[in-house]
Amino acid sequence: MTNSYGLNRRSLLKAAGAAALAAPLASVGARPASAQNAAVDAIVVGAGYAGGTVAREFGARGMKTLVLEARDRIGGRIWTGTFAGERVEIGGGWLGPEHRHVMAEFRRYGLTTVTDVAATRMVMPSAAGFAEVDPAAAGAELADLNIRLYAGSEKYFERPWEPLYRRDLLKEVDKLSMADRIGQLGLDPVRFHWLDGSAALYAGGPSSTGSLTSMAQWERLAAGRPELTTSLKPVQGMTALLEAMLAESRARILLNSPVSRITQESGKVTVEVAGGRRYTAPLVVVAIPTNMWKTITFAPGLPAAHAAATREGIGVPQGTKIWMQVRGETDAVYAQGTADSDLMQVIPQQLLADGSRLMIGFSGPRLNTSNPDQVQAALRKFLPNAQLVSHRAKAWGSDPYARGAWGMRKPGQLLRQLPAVQEPHQRVLFAGGDIATGWHGAFVDGAIESGLLASRQAAAILR
Repeated sequence: MTNSYGLNRRSLLKAAGAAALAAPLASVGARPASAQNAAVDAIVVGAGYAGGTVAREFGARGMKTLVLEARDRIGGRIWTGTFAGERVEIGGGWLGPEHRHVMAEFRRYGLTTVTDVAATRMVMPSAAGFAEVDPAAAGAELADLNIRLYAGSEKYFERPWEPLYRRDLLKEVDKLSMADRIGQLGLDPVRFHWLDGSAALYAGGPSSTGSLTSMAQWERLAAGRPELTTSLKPVQGMTALLEAMLAESRARILLNSPVSRITQESGKVTVEVAGGRRYTAPLVVVAIPTNMWKTITFAPGLPAAHAAATREGIGVPQGTKIWMQVRGETDAVYAQGTADSDLMQVIPQQLLADGSRLMIGFSGPRLNTSNPDQVQAALRKFLPNAQLVSHRAKAWGSDPYARGAWGMRKPGQLLRQLPAVQEPHQRVLFAGGDIATGWHGAFVDGAIESGLLASRQAAAILR
C-alpha cells in the first residue's frame, strides 16, 4: 500500500524512527519570533497517540500542523525505553485483538504483534497469605467470578461501543464502585481478595474509587473474555506506530514545550508555552491527559463538564510500574496481591541469555521503589527464592506531565461526562484515551478513537 505522499508504508515505518522524526524534532527549542508566528492551520497540544492521530488526519487534509509536546520525547504515557539491555515499555505495554482501531493501524503500517509470555505458575491470595495455585483451575475459577461480577452488563452495555445506548439501565449501575459490586457477591475472604486486589490495581487505589461501569464496559468490549484485553505486545515496540503516524503527518513537532495558557479571541486561538513563546492558529486540539487540563489557563474558561473532569481526575493516582531482573526463581510466574500489598501484581516477561528473567511489577502506595531491598522483599512474598539483580521503576502518579497513570472512570463519571466532555469548546477541541467512548482510559485504542473524533470535529468547524 502506498500513501498520499508516494511512500510505501513499510518504508515509511523504517524511516519513522530516524529521518521522519529527526526532521520535525530538529526544530525543537527556542525559536525566533518569525518562526513562532509562521502560519499554521492547527495546533495540537500533546504528542501522544491521541495527538499523533489528530496530526496524521490533519496532514491527510493538507493542513499545516504544529505539535507542542511538554516532554523531551513523544508518547506521553507510552514510553519505549531500555532495561537490562532489552527494549521495554516503561508505560503502557499491551494490546488486544479486540482493539479495532489499533489493529487497523497496525495493518496500515505493516506492524506486527506477538502473544505475551504465558505464565506456567500462579500465586494468589490465600487464607495464610499467598499460595501457589494451579493456573488452569484458578483461571477457570476467576472466569466464573467475573461472570458473577459483571452479571447484567450484557444488558446495560448491550452495545458496548455505544455505552449510553441503555442509559435507562445505567442510572442505577453507574453510581456503583467496584467495591460496591464486589460486596454484593457475598464472597469468602480469599475470593474477595482475588477480585478486590485486581480491582484496586486498575483503580490505582481502593476499589471504592473505580467504577463498575468502567471495568464492565471493558469486559463487554472484549466479548466476555477480559484476559484478551492485554494478551498481545507489539513486536516493534509501543512507540513504533506513533512514530509512523507522526511521520505521515509531516507536522512540525516542538518538544520541551509545556503549554500554560490557551486564549480564544476573534476566531483565532493563541497558545502560550512556558517561557513566553506564543503560537496562533484557527483551532487547537488539546490531546493531553485529562488530569493535566487544570494546569492550563483557558480563556474563556472550560465548560462545566470539562472543568469537572479535570478537577475530579480520570487518570488513576497510583500507578507505578517496575521492571525487575530476577535470578534464583525464574519460572514464568504470575502473582496477584491484595489491595494493601506492596506489590499488587507480578507478570512474567522474557528469559535473558544469562538465565535471569525479566518481570513486571505494579506497586502499592507504601513500597519505596527506589530501595532495591524493599522491592526484593516485596517480590519474595510471592517468590521466596527470588534474587533481585536490578530494577527500574516509573511512578506515573507523580509524573509532572501526566499527574496520574492509566485512566479509569470514577463512580458516576460515565453519565456525568459523556458525551459533553468530548464536545469542542468553541475552537478548542479535546482528545485522549481518558474521554474515549469505547476502550477508554487504559488503552491506546481509545486514544486513537478519540483522536479520530476530534479530527472530524475540527473539519466541521473549519467548514
